[in-house]
Amino acid sequence: MKDLRRYLVLKYIQYLVLSSSNAISTFLGLLGSLYTIITLQSAKVSSKSTAVLISSLAKADIPVCVSIVSEMVVWTFDVSISSTAFTSALLQNLLTANAHISCLLLSCVAFEAYLITFFPTESRHLRTVKNARLTSRIIWILVTAECALFQTDDLLKASSTSAPTRSPSVLLFHFCSMAAALLRSLSYFLGILLRIVNVYIYYKIFFSMSNR
Repeated sequence: MKDLRRYLVLKYIQYLVLSSSNAISTFLGLLGSLYTIITLQSAKVSSKSTAVLISSLAKADIPVCVSIVSEMVVWTFDVSISSTAFTSALLQNLLTANAHISCLLLSCVAFEAYLITFFPTESRHLRTVKNARLTSRIIWILVTAECALFQTDDLLKASSTSAPTRSPSVLLFHFCSMAAALLRSLSYFLGILLRIVNVYIYYKIFFSMSNR
């Protein structure tokens, strides 16, 4: 459990403290996720809701691995890509999906820690493996849909120059553009809100443990 706590601290620094991930934090995060996935396979780790959330958090680094491996393949073997704009947008959206999934799951872990600290008995029926898996699944579905919308918007922007002004695709382009812009704004403000909420939760937990 000490290793899992260190992993959570690393992820909190990577996604909720740093303004943007750098090469060092990304590399350490990938190593930590790999170690965590291996650790959670051990029979010594009990299957609890927190373990389910942490497992899903570790798997959220898969898009980062896909992005890094793709860039390495292109750079190493000098692979020619027919649609550079599409590929670069896809890799960027994968990184965005990773950040959003990680922030949401970290907030779920913080909220569960809050319930364990202040409402251990009353919240026992909420802190179940089934609910943790359901929460993780919902987060993955929502962020995947967000990533698909961003990718569609980027693809339509790339092809908008060659599309006729009165083409039926213009309506789809404007709708996706407005939806993506609105979602990006909501994601930005939600990220700020999650940072504030997480700081408040651990502030309350820290002083509660200190008083005890």
